[in-house]
Amino acid sequence: MKRILMLLLPALLAACTNTPPAGWTGYAEAELVYIASPVAGRLTALAVRSGEAVTAGQALFELDATPELAADAEAQARAQSAQAQAANADKGRRAPEVAVTRAQLDQARAAERLADLDLTRQRQLLAQGFVAMSRVDGATAALAQAQARVAELEAALAVSRLPARADERAAARALAHAAQSGRAQTAWRVEQKRQSAPMPARVQDVFMRPGEWVAAGQPVLALLPPANRKARFYVPQSAVGALKLDAPVNLHCDGCGAAIPARISFIAAGPEYTPPVIYSNQQRDKLVFLVEARPVKAGDAERLHPGQPLDVTQ
Repeated sequence: MKRILMLLLPALLAACTNTPPAGWTGYAEAELVYIASPVAGRLTALAVRSGEAVTAGQALFELDATPELAADAEAQARAQSAQAQAANADKGRRAPEVAVTRAQLDQARAAERLADLDLTRQRQLLAQGFVAMSRVDGATAALAQAQARVAELEAALAVSRLPARADERAAARALAHAAQSGRAQTAWRVEQKRQSAPMPARVQDVFMRPGEWVAAGQPVLALLPPANRKARFYVPQSAVGALKLDAPVNLHCDGCGAAIPARISFIAAGPEYTPPVIYSNQQRDKLVFLVEARPVKAGDAERLHPGQPLDVTQ
């Protein structure tokens, strides 16, 4: 009887011991997403707190945009002015200005008719011997001058209906385009003062508080999306050859309940090792390879906490 108990004792001890499943040990790790503004400013509003779950597009924080709003108003005014100048370059002169030129043309035509009548009369008087040839020459010159004035005003009237020259119109349109680009830049700076969540996640940490000055590119908070939670573990060189990318594994952690299904997402190309070793038949078992695995379901990923010890099995 004593001998039977001694044979059963190891089996009973193994059954009573809470031994973790055979596999590899590792830990949970997070790839944080740091949210920052590319424009500097004073933090005026913080809409979330650490540990809070956020949805895609939810407002996170806002910086003081007073300088950018003023610059945007100035850029808008410049854009409107440039557009007005470009539109004006595509038009002729105003109707009242055209009316003035037309009235001057009517006067010039009347003077032309009068000069023509005077020349005819002077020729008749010359033929009758009442005037000298010089009077005819003067009337001829007066008629030519009146005709030239009529031609001048007719050309001026035609020009008044034309838009600006092609080069001037191109320059005006270029200025309007540049002004619009400047407006777009200032509008973008205003928009960047308000940052929202790029994806569903949980706020992992908040680094700044309202009232503090935030430099351009300085993170205000860090988000942890479910897809960015993963397991890191080390596999002996004797077993790493059997592992493949996307191969299924199970993650076990204290207090996590059922095993978490995951798939291998990374296998290191080179080995790492515990205290310096020599590559020999006796020491090579100490070589290990870093392997990463990500939970299959986003809901299961929430059960992993960065730094949490894990057991990994196949």
